[in-house]
Amino acid sequence: MRWPHTRNSEHSVILLAMNWDFRVESTRGDLVESVHRVSLAVVDGEGRLVAEAGDPGLITFWRSAAKPFQAMPMVADGAAEQFRFDLRELALTCASHSSEPAHLEVAESLIRKLGLPEQALACGPHPSLSPAVAEQVLRHGTVMTPRWSNCSGKHAGMLALALAHGWPTWGYERQEHPVQRRILAEVERWTGVRAGEMHLGVDGCTAVCFGLSLRSMALAYARFGVSEEPAAVRLRAAVAAHPEMVAGHGRLCTDLLLGTVGMAFAKVGADGVYCASLPRAGLGVALKVEDGDMRSSAPALMAVLRALAGRTPLGFEPSTWPESLTRHEALATVNTRGTRTGVLRAAGELRFLA
Repeated sequence: MRWPHTRNSEHSVILLAMNWDFRVESTRGDLVESVHRVSLAVVDGEGRLVAEAGDPGLITFWRSAAKPFQAMPMVADGAAEQFRFDLRELALTCASHSSEPAHLEVAESLIRKLGLPEQALACGPHPSLSPAVAEQVLRHGTVMTPRWSNCSGKHAGMLALALAHGWPTWGYERQEHPVQRRILAEVERWTGVRAGEMHLGVDGCTAVCFGLSLRSMALAYARFGVSEEPAAVRLRAAVAAHPEMVAGHGRLCTDLLLGTVGMAFAKVGADGVYCASLPRAGLGVALKVEDGDMRSSAPALMAVLRALAGRTPLGFEPSTWPESLTRHEALATVNTRGTRTGVLRAAGELRFLA
C-alpha cells in the first residue's frame, strides 16, 4: 500500500507502509492518520496454532495478563482457604482494577484478613485506570495509598502465599524471593516455557514480569479455560461471579465477562497486550499491539473474537452482543470540546491455519 505524498516547504516524503494483514487504524476525518500493527496467536490446548497475524512467535512481556497464573499458587497451596478469601476477593487477585470504591473496599478486606498494614503492599499508587475516578481523585485532592494500585489484589495474594508458607513478607516482590520462585514455576507449567528460557523483568507494580512468546501466552489461556484443576476452577468461578472486580465500569475485561455470561474471559496487560480464554472452543488468544498503544488493544481483541465466532462455536454470537460490548469495537477520537473527530478500529484479516 502506498501512502500519498506529504509536502511542505522543505521537502517531499513518500511513505511506504508494510502490507500488514491485521492492524488497528486511527482515522481523522476520512484519512487514516495512524496505523498500529498487531501480532497475535490463537492456539488450542495442545499448542496447535489455529490463527495468527503478524508474528505469533513475538516475544514480549506478559505484564498484567499473567495475573490469573500469578494468583494460582495462592489458591493451589491453600493460602486462599487459610485466610478465607471469598469469590470477590479471589477475583480481585486476578484484576487490574479501576480503583472504584468497591475495589478499594475489597482490597482493604484482603489486607485486613492478612493482618498486615497496607504499607506491606510493595505496589505503589498510580492514577486510576478509570478516567472518571482519576478525575475525582484530582478534583478532591485524594491521597492515594497502595491499595489504589490496580495490582493491589495481586500483591495481597502474593503476601498471602508468603504467610501461608512461613516465608518472610519483606521483599516478596523480588525475583529471588520464594514467592516469585513459586510463581515462576507455575508460569512455566502453564506456558510450557522453561524458566531459563524466559526473559524476566520488573513490572510497573514492582513484581516480577515474564517475557515469552504470544503463542506461549495463548497456550496458557487455552489450558486455563478448560482445566479441571481445583485452583483453576476456583479462579474461573470467581471472575465469572464477579466480573466487576476484574476491571471496572466500562472496561472490556468486565464487559466481556458480562456480555458473554462468562463464555469469554479476557485480561488486559500493559503496553498493548491482551489475552483471552474461550473455553467452549478450547482456545486461547494472545495479542500485542506492537507499538504498545493501549487503546488499540480492545478493538483488536474484539475483531479477533468476531473473526473466530464466524468459524467455530464460542458459546456466544456477535449478533447478540449488547452495546456494552460492541462499543469496544470502534473507539471515538474526540477533540478538547468532546466532538468526535475520528475513530479507532481494527482492519485486515487473520490467517487461519486450522
